[in-house]
Amino acid sequence: MSALPAHAPTPAGRPGVQRAPARRPGTAPAPRLRVVAAPEQARARVPFVLFCIAIVGAALLGVLVLNTSLARGSFEQSDLRSQLAKLSESEQTLNSQLEHAASPKQLADAALHLGMVPAPPEAFLRLSDGTVIGNPTPATGGR
Repeated sequence: MSALPAHAPTPAGRPGVQRAPARRPGTAPAPRLRVVAAPEQARARVPFVLFCIAIVGAALLGVLVLNTSLARGSFEQSDLRSQLAKLSESEQTLNSQLEHAASPKQLADAALHLGMVPAPPEAFLRLSDGTVIGNPTPATGGR
């Protein structure tokens, strides 16, 4: 669809335009058909599709293993937290029992149970002159 008429001469230097070769009078035109080589065998797509399916399957298997290990870790963490809470409660109970056993009343009762007696009033000995300060009395048991 050009603006030039069909019989108009084409410029010789115009790119993309090829002139038909000049024929000699009395010669047969060259045949336009030629023998071409058979197309190469198309590659089979089956190996590529199987490879892609294998990659997707491996990725899904990897995600499954990762998810399972994370879930197992979560359960272990939950078990350890509950064990920590029980041990913390046990520690508080033992600290409370220790404080009760270390009270002065409990220590005095335990000493009496073991046969210990209360100490009498103190007496002091001055080493420089050998005098006794206070009233020394021996401790006597209630036996």
